[in-house]
Amino acid sequence: MTYTGKARAREVSPATGAVRVVIADDESIIRMDLREMLQSLGYTVVGEAGDGTTAVSQARELRPDLVIMDIKMPGMDGIAAAKVLTEERIAPVLLLTAFSQQELIARAKDAGGVGYVVKPFRESDLRPAIDIALARFREFLELERTAASLRDALETRKAIERAKGVLMDTQGLHEAEAFQKMQRLSMNTRKPMREIAEAILLAHEVGKDTP
Repeated sequence: MTYTGKARAREVSPATGAVRVVIADDESIIRMDLREMLQSLGYTVVGEAGDGTTAVSQARELRPDLVIMDIKMPGMDGIAAAKVLTEERIAPVLLLTAFSQQELIARAKDAGGVGYVVKPFRESDLRPAIDIALARFREFLELERTAASLRDALETRKAIERAKGVLMDTQGLHEAEAFQKMQRLSMNTRKPMREIAEAILLAHEVGKDTP
């Protein structure tokens, strides 16, 4: 069925029952039909909004698993709202649009919209689009965590290498000896190697004796 009809009742799927959704559209009839479709599919609608600003506020407060919103809304449109929600890592966004122009879709992707559904949509269109939006957002967050971990590892390695150089220059140690000294300091103080390295570098910069 399309978004202008009534949703067909069906058994709630345990796989989707925990997914909490905020929906936003400036047309109340579309919100009503969308809510019925989502509920019949087993999703839980926790909030509704008629504009992008309210949708963002509700998402910040309710922390849903997904936000489904129309692109064209008064005030802040769906694309701008999607950009905010993605930048704040609040929830994935599934955009609804009556337009299929490539430039609009490109703008939605640039703004952080992770998926879109073209109106008039059917109930059968929602579940795969929602699954993809949720999966892409999880991948996005995982990639960010991986990138952050790699950056942290690189910065740690750089700090350790620099600190080893300081110990070698100031205390006449070989590279292996400098590293072992840092390891002992880490074990004795129960502090990570990066913290030990940064302390050595700071002490060297202010002209104090290194540990």
